[in-house]
Amino acid sequence: MRIVKTIALCLAALALPASGQSPANLGPAAPLAPARAAASTDAPAPSTGGAALTATDVDTWLDGLMPYGLESGGIPGAVVVVVKDGKVLTQRGFGKADVKTGKPVDPAATLFRPGSVSKLFTWTAVMQQVQAGKLDLDKDVNTYLDFRIPPAFGKPITLRNLMTHTSGFEETAKFLITSDPKAVKPLGDVLKRWVPHRIFAPGTTASYSNYGASLAGYLVERVSGEKFDDYVQRHILMPLGMRHSSFAQPLPAALAGGMAQGYEVASGDPQKFEIIPMSPAGGLSATGADMAQFMIAHLAQGGPLLDPRTAALMHATANTPIPGLPGMALGFYHEDTNGLNIVGHGGDTNFFHSDLHLYLDKNVGVFVSFNAGGKAGAAHILRGKLFESFTNRYFPQARPPLPTLATAAEHGRTLAGHYVSSRGSLTNWLRLVTLLGETTVVLNDDNTITVAALTDAAGAPKRWREVAPWQWQEVGGEGRLGALVKDGKVLALSPAEFAPIILFMPASGSLNAGWIMPLLLAALAVMLVTALSWPIVALVRRRYGYRPQIAGRPLMLHRATRLTAWIAVIVAGGWMAMVGVLSSNLEALDGRLDIWMRLLQLLTLVAVAGTVLTLWNVWTMARSPERKRLATAWTVLVALSAVFLVWLAFSLKTMTFGLNF
Repeated sequence: MRIVKTIALCLAALALPASGQSPANLGPAAPLAPARAAASTDAPAPSTGGAALTATDVDTWLDGLMPYGLESGGIPGAVVVVVKDGKVLTQRGFGKADVKTGKPVDPAATLFRPGSVSKLFTWTAVMQQVQAGKLDLDKDVNTYLDFRIPPAFGKPITLRNLMTHTSGFEETAKFLITSDPKAVKPLGDVLKRWVPHRIFAPGTTASYSNYGASLAGYLVERVSGEKFDDYVQRHILMPLGMRHSSFAQPLPAALAGGMAQGYEVASGDPQKFEIIPMSPAGGLSATGADMAQFMIAHLAQGGPLLDPRTAALMHATANTPIPGLPGMALGFYHEDTNGLNIVGHGGDTNFFHSDLHLYLDKNVGVFVSFNAGGKAGAAHILRGKLFESFTNRYFPQARPPLPTLATAAEHGRTLAGHYVSSRGSLTNWLRLVTLLGETTVVLNDDNTITVAALTDAAGAPKRWREVAPWQWQEVGGEGRLGALVKDGKVLALSPAEFAPIILFMPASGSLNAGWIMPLLLAALAVMLVTALSWPIVALVRRRYGYRPQIAGRPLMLHRATRLTAWIAVIVAGGWMAMVGVLSSNLEALDGRLDIWMRLLQLLTLVAVAGTVLTLWNVWTMARSPERKRLATAWTVLVALSAVFLVWLAFSLKTMTFGLNF
């Protein structure tokens, strides 16, 4: 299961990587900061007083949380910035920006990669152009493009769809991240290389999209007449005095020396500077001090960036995918908790992991970034803990006990089943990742439910009890889970931290791991035994000098069946290796694997021909007067396994004309 969670983390981040941020987990492995809602009655309710939000208190609290968290989690360094009432309350660097040299993190001079927090700059640029009348939130985006988004579902994509992640684009992973400076190309060229298919009608389904955010950045480029990176520099970074920040990739020489090294874990080697070809989705580099200025501007009703009316529109809830859970604003996602109006965004590259939270009612903002994921995803756990603890410490809310509803068992049974993430792919080989990342909902004996993909810090599945119609509370915690149900049918479910942008949706029959995975394992077992029996039997026969009577066409079909079994095993192993690459090295998805994909597809075509021969072999053996029941039965089993595997190859789209994904 670890590989599935890793895939989810990759695809569910930048908020990927793609990747992570999880999805295909997309059983998300929490690359996004938890958006907490009402606390469980099993957890102690915070007092209504709250600590005084002062620099002294915040620094003392951070000193008790961050150093231990970094050391125990294997994270080299971090930056934390808190702003209040238009000023920096505190900005702190913890640990090392460079482990080898011992260079400490300086919040004013050390640059981090905020990942998908970069999108907030993109969305701000979009709203500047909306404010200027050059962009319309509800017009077909093709109006502004020099290439065309193909029609689908009879509805155009609008900017509002892009900003709420309801454009319907499927997931993309190829060329998502690299360290090769040669990969830096004009944004338009990157987007025109391949337009991902749309798998949902616009405006209907929350499905996080890096491509959609980058497309929005290109619209800014088109209507402003300035390259996206230059536009942000001139109209956002410079007006805010963000002199140590840039979307340029690689970084300019004047900033490169301040860049923190990125790591997998503190004990590992430093990694190369990551380049995001779709830069509006995650290309920013910035210091914590500079990020403070961006937060202050948004908390000041747009400050020098937006007028108050535009800022209010941007921060307001635009849609609520799961009733009762936080919704999506225009670019920001809501993290409302403790009765507060909170918006924010999370972001991940391979090696940097960040969160930004704006407490709009309190004129307070928090930014945190780490330069490693750490051991067992420690950075994700720590940043979630920081948000939860900060909110409960300074803005606590007493919560009345919520009893478990009498409908808990009935609704739990309705929810039980297999689910895939809305953030996935259906038209290319990433459909395989979607299948492997599938999660399950189970009704427990105590009428709580368990969602396999939603685990605690120790990796144990959380339990949830129903406290309102189709609303569940984490047992012993503060998480919330909700479902969208229509006419008694579950359409989607999601935890609060993902509800604005990623949904779990019931798996279709052709993607239901409940029956596919057992059959797949059984079919591969049959093929493996058949493949291995060929050389083993040959060696035994040679040892004892046995010469079988089979010859001619039956011998040819017998050998073709064994060869088909070997090909099936090799193809399956090859695609598992591809999944392994996705989980461990997104940079490898830069086209270098194309030849291996084509080889696997060629072998699959050979397996298709071999499957025909295995069926012919069954027919031949069934007509033979010397047929043996056991041998015939095994031949039938091999043929059925081959047919199933060929069907699955086409169903999972590992057989495609194109190499884009």
